[in-house]
Amino acid sequence: MNIRDVKETLDATVIEGEDRLDTPVEDIYASDLMSDVLAFGHPRSLLLTGLATKQAVISAHMAEFAAVAFIRGKRPKDGSAEFARSSQLVLLSTQVDMYEACVRFAALRHWGRIPVPVEPVSTLADDILLHQEFTIAGNDFVSAGAVSTEVKSILKTIGFDPQLIRRVAISTFEAEMNVVMHARRAKVLLSVTPHRIEVVIDDEGRGIPDVNLAMQAGYSTATEEMRAMGFGSGMGLPNIRKNTDELDIRSEVDHGTRLRMRFHA
Repeated sequence: MNIRDVKETLDATVIEGEDRLDTPVEDIYASDLMSDVLAFGHPRSLLLTGLATKQAVISAHMAEFAAVAFIRGKRPKDGSAEFARSSQLVLLSTQVDMYEACVRFAALRHWGRIPVPVEPVSTLADDILLHQEFTIAGNDFVSAGAVSTEVKSILKTIGFDPQLIRRVAISTFEAEMNVVMHARRAKVLLSVTPHRIEVVIDDEGRGIPDVNLAMQAGYSTATEEMRAMGFGSGMGLPNIRKNTDELDIRSEVDHGTRLRMRFHA
């Protein structure tokens, strides 16, 4: 990853260092506490911060960072650009907040690509605003939640109602956790129109022998290890049914499960 990748990921503008955008970046460090930056930051990193001061730029220089990106549209006005120029630092400014920026970087690291920009392009009911594919790895508890987090971020960017986004995010996260706990892998398809959001999760796994039984609150086949991590209470599918407007489950034992969730916008 280089600074140009960061600029595109954050839809950022360049304050200083337009000629150094091809400089490699090895890590991202998000903080407003400069003592932490100096204590824990790694050389050749990018500092993501809301502290738009010369001290933040100096701290990045002392920690041998490659660049600083200021969030929420902030731009330092205290000689920071001049200091950055003399220190070979790149300064960027992005309109997104810290949470959104971290979500975008997590997606970039997880999928190895820059998230696709999502902007409304049509007002026709049947026109697709977005069609995007993700993957979930079974038994990967470290990355569990990455897909549902990006789905939530995408819907927020488009501008859907917060309550609708909450229902989609909860349902997608519950389904994602089911894949992590019970399947080998899954493909996730997100389709968005002005009036409907659809999430289809097609997994390769053990399948569900009795879907009606699995829909009962409290029924679970989770192991004790999964329960010890706070998962597998038997509320996943019932919670999905509660939050979706349309739910279709097709499952084949020893093959996998296809979950189609629709939400009316």
